[in-house]
Amino acid sequence: MNPRFLLTISLFASMLGLACFASADRPNIVLMVSDDHGTDALGCYGNPVVKTPTLDALAADGTLFTNANCTTASCSPSRSVILTGLHNHSNGQYGLQHTFHNYQSFDDVVSLPVTLSNNGYRTARIGKFHVAPDAVYQFDTVLSAGAANDPRTIGRSPWEMSEQSREFIEKDDSKPFFLFYATDDPHRSNAFLPSGLPTFETYPDPNPFGNREEGYPGIETAIYDPDTVIVPPYLPDTAECRAELAQYYQSVTRMDQGMGHLIKILKDAGKYHNTLIIYLSDNGAAFAGAKTTLYDPGMKLPCIVREPGQTQVGRTQDGLISWVDIAPTLYDYAGIDVSDINLHGRSFRKGVSGSLRGFDTVFASHTSHEVTMYYPMRVIKTSHYKLIFNIAHGLEFPLARDLLQSPTWVSVEKEGLELYGKRTPEALLHRPRFELYSFTSDPHETINRVDDPKFQNVLENLKSRLREFQEKTNDPWAIKWERE
Repeated sequence: MNPRFLLTISLFASMLGLACFASADRPNIVLMVSDDHGTDALGCYGNPVVKTPTLDALAADGTLFTNANCTTASCSPSRSVILTGLHNHSNGQYGLQHTFHNYQSFDDVVSLPVTLSNNGYRTARIGKFHVAPDAVYQFDTVLSAGAANDPRTIGRSPWEMSEQSREFIEKDDSKPFFLFYATDDPHRSNAFLPSGLPTFETYPDPNPFGNREEGYPGIETAIYDPDTVIVPPYLPDTAECRAELAQYYQSVTRMDQGMGHLIKILKDAGKYHNTLIIYLSDNGAAFAGAKTTLYDPGMKLPCIVREPGQTQVGRTQDGLISWVDIAPTLYDYAGIDVSDINLHGRSFRKGVSGSLRGFDTVFASHTSHEVTMYYPMRVIKTSHYKLIFNIAHGLEFPLARDLLQSPTWVSVEKEGLELYGKRTPEALLHRPRFELYSFTSDPHETINRVDDPKFQNVLENLKSRLREFQEKTNDPWAIKWERE
């Protein structure tokens, strides 16, 4: 028989097999990523005031992870970790991508959307992107290409984001799809100075967090009373902070409604049952003490997973996972062999409907936020302890512009308050080389145990494991253990 004919038959059979496998066995994937949303503002994580019925229902229909963590509490680096499975010190996205910050990943990085596309998935993104270069993070379809945190783009209008995703979802195609749905909410609102620099200055009025008087299409505006919001322990209980939390809640509820519309579109299209849905945030809320820090308000984040055909619903999972585990988990669901892909994480798929053994430690790696905010930190976190290595501890900790200009922070300075939540402002801005915290006795991470004789064995063990992690992941900053 003609060899060329045999090759044609073989290729056709292979393509047919892939199509059948795609439609019958591989789920669609929807990854919903919010911007600056902590566990402090979600009903399913224990807040009785904020209205998040969509995400609460998703948790009731799936699994809520109670120990999920970003690896860097900064927008672009965190998204690069989500989309590669690599820590930012390895993928090259050391800080913010947009404008003069100009950080971007290395050209040879293998990303989640490219790998899924190469393995038979239709891929699309909508809303905030904030990573580069495009060639590394290539999607088949770009449903919106707005600039990061640009109030004129669709990222603030989640109902419209869902509507623009409808055609992609409803398309009659044998291939499964991957939709990266990323909102700007509930990030702080920004305006632009004549120089082009962003500004967040609104004091004494609260930052509106993207809220506007005319509202947004498809959204029923939720107004919150500052007197009834829940002030988390890391923030000061002041009038200015409460006013900002009320705006933050409103932005969260708008996002939740938009995501509700997206899930309705999935259900109406008959594709909800066979779609893996994951909700998470890139980092904690945009307040000093959370975003850009690797204290738990910045690092410990919401993660809700609903897998196709999930039979055990309304579950909670307390295994420690981090965002380097997202890509490996999606590859697992997609049936993709990862033996030739460089990954720092591993799949937590078994923990969605079952037990999750061996997930008792996570690592974090922060380098910069804005280009002028060099403050590398490396972290090891277990169920009981956290060790933070402040590599550039001789520097003052740099607050991002949206935190520094926030009325919450400005009011503390103007009023000369001694405490900012559980810490002094001085403790937040000036840090020692190492910070060791025991969650058992100090859940708010305010008592540094580095010099406590009772914790010396713990300290040395965590130091050794952290250094091993840096060397294993080819961290350029590993040299800082030896010299500056």
